[in-house]
Amino acid sequence: MLKKVVLILFIIFAFNTGPANATHNRAGEITYKQISDLTFEITIWTYTYTLSAADRDQLPVDWGDGTTSIAPRIEKISLPYFYRRNRYVIRHTYPGPGVYRITVQDPNRNYGILNIPNSVNVYFSIQTTLMVNTGLGGNNTPELLNPPYDKAGRGKLFIHNPAAYDQDGDSLAYSLTVCTREDGIPIENYTLPPATDTLYVDPISGDLVWDTPVDTGKYNVAMNIEEFRYGVKIGNVVRDLQIDVHETDNNPPITEPLRDFCVVAGDSVVYAISSIDNENDSMRHLMTGGGFKVTISPSVFKTIFSEPGEITSVFKWKTVCTHVRQQPYTVFVKAEDNNSDLPLVDISNFNIRVLGPPIKNLRAIPSNQLIRLDWSRDTCSIIQNYRIYRKIGYTGFVPDSCETGVPSGTGYVKVGETTGPNDTVFIDDNNGSGLMQGMDYCYLVFAVYPDGSESIASEEVCSILIHGTPILTNVSILNTDTENGSVYVAWAKPRQLDTIPANGPYEYLIYRSSDLYGTDFSFIRSIETSDLNDTSFVDMLINTLDFAYTYKVELYNNESGNRFMIGSPAEASTIFLKIIPGDEQIEIRCRKNVPWINTAYVVYRQNKSTLVYDSIGITNDTVYIDSGLQNSENYCYKIKSIGSYNRPNLPSPLLNYSHEVCGTPLDNEPPCAPSLIVTSMCDSLYNYVVWTNPNNSCADDVVSYKLYFKAELESELSLLEDEFSSAMDTTYKHYISSSLAGCYAVKAVDLLGNESDLSSPTMCVDSCVYFELPNVFTPNGDNINDVLLAHTSPFIERVDMKIFSRSGVLVFETDDPYINWNGKQKGKNNFVAPGIYYYICDIYEKRLSGLEVRNVTGFVHVITEKGARISNE
Repeated sequence: MLKKVVLILFIIFAFNTGPANATHNRAGEITYKQISDLTFEITIWTYTYTLSAADRDQLPVDWGDGTTSIAPRIEKISLPYFYRRNRYVIRHTYPGPGVYRITVQDPNRNYGILNIPNSVNVYFSIQTTLMVNTGLGGNNTPELLNPPYDKAGRGKLFIHNPAAYDQDGDSLAYSLTVCTREDGIPIENYTLPPATDTLYVDPISGDLVWDTPVDTGKYNVAMNIEEFRYGVKIGNVVRDLQIDVHETDNNPPITEPLRDFCVVAGDSVVYAISSIDNENDSMRHLMTGGGFKVTISPSVFKTIFSEPGEITSVFKWKTVCTHVRQQPYTVFVKAEDNNSDLPLVDISNFNIRVLGPPIKNLRAIPSNQLIRLDWSRDTCSIIQNYRIYRKIGYTGFVPDSCETGVPSGTGYVKVGETTGPNDTVFIDDNNGSGLMQGMDYCYLVFAVYPDGSESIASEEVCSILIHGTPILTNVSILNTDTENGSVYVAWAKPRQLDTIPANGPYEYLIYRSSDLYGTDFSFIRSIETSDLNDTSFVDMLINTLDFAYTYKVELYNNESGNRFMIGSPAEASTIFLKIIPGDEQIEIRCRKNVPWINTAYVVYRQNKSTLVYDSIGITNDTVYIDSGLQNSENYCYKIKSIGSYNRPNLPSPLLNYSHEVCGTPLDNEPPCAPSLIVTSMCDSLYNYVVWTNPNNSCADDVVSYKLYFKAELESELSLLEDEFSSAMDTTYKHYISSSLAGCYAVKAVDLLGNESDLSSPTMCVDSCVYFELPNVFTPNGDNINDVLLAHTSPFIERVDMKIFSRSGVLVFETDDPYINWNGKQKGKNNFVAPGIYYYICDIYEKRLSGLEVRNVTGFVHVITEKGARISNE
């Protein structure tokens, strides 16, 4: 019913203006801004030919929610080359959240558009998609600042850019799309304009590049501009524009290459831009972009030099805090010559990213358990809050000119954020657990803006806790035994106790936990002291072969009537080794939990003759592989770690030994996984699977393979074949009756039955589903092309085909994938009248994702005259 109402409105327009006058539309788009949660104000922009008598004071709007309205024109402006820009504005309230497609259409396009057949009888149609989603916040479409009226020269490079500016700071993506007719349906037999090289749209810059027009005449193209927020598409605008190509000897001006800028809010950009014209024509510069649209401190430009063949203009922008956002501002520069034959233009652009200024005067003030951070309030009052990042150890990080926040590669991690722009103090106590003594804690702070953009980070500041507690320096195995094992535990004497009201005497309490991570501490020893100089202890009669141990030392002020613990103790464990036997090798993994930083590990292996442990290697990794061994022989190891706290007044280096542990190499290692390639042989209906032989690269004992298959992505792989005669048997033909879609993986198997991992990645194919329908057939009884037959694969399960006459009458329907329409009308024995029929077809295809439905639409021409033939040319 809705489409009929809109059609009636169009007929009234056409009747009132006359068919000769309805040939005026050149270009257009629909934009909108959000007024409230459900109310939007749309603006329809059309570009029409002023020499045509057709002129619309109002246009009908299909809102996409089952309702229509009439939008009044509120402005018309004359542009060069007999173009007029018309602006229609109207508001609408939607019934609720959803995705709505706004359509505006007007009869008709102008006569003689070369890539639109019979263009004078084709409706001009534009659409915009609107998403009502309160979870994503309000949204306004980008505004297209560059009107589409520029001319093109045959054989000359043509560039158009819509100069899209999104005031919300959403990211934009650009692409070509198809021009549409009534109801937003793609125009049948529409083609892109021919080019000597290419015609494309740059997805990032939005440049529509035609390199180069082949013929003169009028052509229409459509650009799709999509909006994304947090990675989610939230809408799109389609600009339909006409390009008029002329024969000319003129060449477009040339603008010098432009550079991008990053500028801190509060600073200015001053940029001189020059263009030349090889025909010595006079020129003018036009500039636009988001910087010209902001309400506070907009950008400006001024031409400072102009003579035939050369022009220079200066762009100026004094940035302020409200300009800070994640997306850059693009400045579009148009150089337009004044050639008497045909004026041509060059379009260039550059980007300006406005950054939040860095945090100033960051300080780190330590105590014995925490570090207090403070800094000056940000100069931009619009920020939301501050984020604090921490790392152990100074990095010397200095952001580059366009870098904001804290990059992931620095090793910094977020430890907190403040509550608002005035909250410039942060207490880092490790979420109440206390920081560790001896560590060099470094910090970076930055501000966060309303759109999520981050300021430049502060200068890096570092601090060490006040040394007011014992600092563990050694937890080293002295003897490895199941009963008589022993561990040497030592710590650095506390300093700066004068900062704490603790006058002594003092007491050390030593605790032990029989694991790496201190989950079950038990008290094992106390040491009373008046001068704190007794700083070591040997823990004896424990099982150091099978268990790791973690220790902590608490310090108490043991004054009568004033006993309390001083600070929070750190923990440190012994080094515990894990032995992983392999084929002629042993992998030694070093596990530990210590507060200092280990920089190297010395690996020792017991000499079978002398029984002395000899050094066999040194590494800065916690994994060491001792290779070239004999399978079935026993080897014993221990490791010495070398570390430090990297701070003055503490012992360095810190040397600690692991327990002794033994292992026996054996061939339990699977071979490496083969690499897999799958090719669908669509004509022969099988998949050809080929994989590599690991014996040629990374193994020497592969004897067979196991091949796995699944028909759908969400299914589990199952064994397909395991009867392969040798390692050289690396191909398989998989014949499947239902569908060639599927995924494959293969395992290699060695002499001892060890299986490799599955080949990675799993290789999938999904390429043999096709459906093509001729656009003409001749049911005239001559047994040549009498039936409409689809060219399709056997992997289409069914279709839902409906064919309609131009008046909307259903004349044929079927679920047969091959269609097999003989031209007779549904429910009758007579043939349909000759003419063009429209079809809608849902195709049910067996794909990797399961049974998928693909929709195709199009036209088929029915010819019933006797003797009619279809040309093969």
